[in-house]
Amino acid sequence: MQDVRSSPLPRPITAVLAVVIRDDQVLLVQRANPPDAGLWGFPGGKVDFGETLLAAAERELFEETGVRATADRAFTAVDAYDLSEDGHARQHFVLVAVRCHWQSGEPSAADDALDAQWYPIKNMESSVALSRDVAAVARQAALIT
Repeated sequence: MQDVRSSPLPRPITAVLAVVIRDDQVLLVQRANPPDAGLWGFPGGKVDFGETLLAAAERELFEETGVRATADRAFTAVDAYDLSEDGHARQHFVLVAVRCHWQSGEPSAADDALDAQWYPIKNMESSVALSRDVAAVARQAALIT
């Protein structure tokens, strides 16, 4: 991969990941759009100007899955890059993982998700093709009390 610091875009885009765990399962969506189109990851998306991280996580979760949850706290962040075929960074996202507590609803894919399902945390890697860092972030969230 090329040194992404040479990207012509001036700033990373801040986005949230809504990490919802219920009964040793994590809610994942199959992404419809880059980065990672077709792979499974957490519901989430861009933070609107003036919106808190917690509010963004709750909003994005509901928009993508119809699930309602209460966002508790941001607990980690990861970088994601939308790369061109030749390895140049088109966009750089800083994804802030927010732990959310399920309140109501069963997942139904909407907005920019192709599918939405609960997956057991212990063997999610063998169940679906995951975006980078999803398993590690889910396990970290599961340890939060």
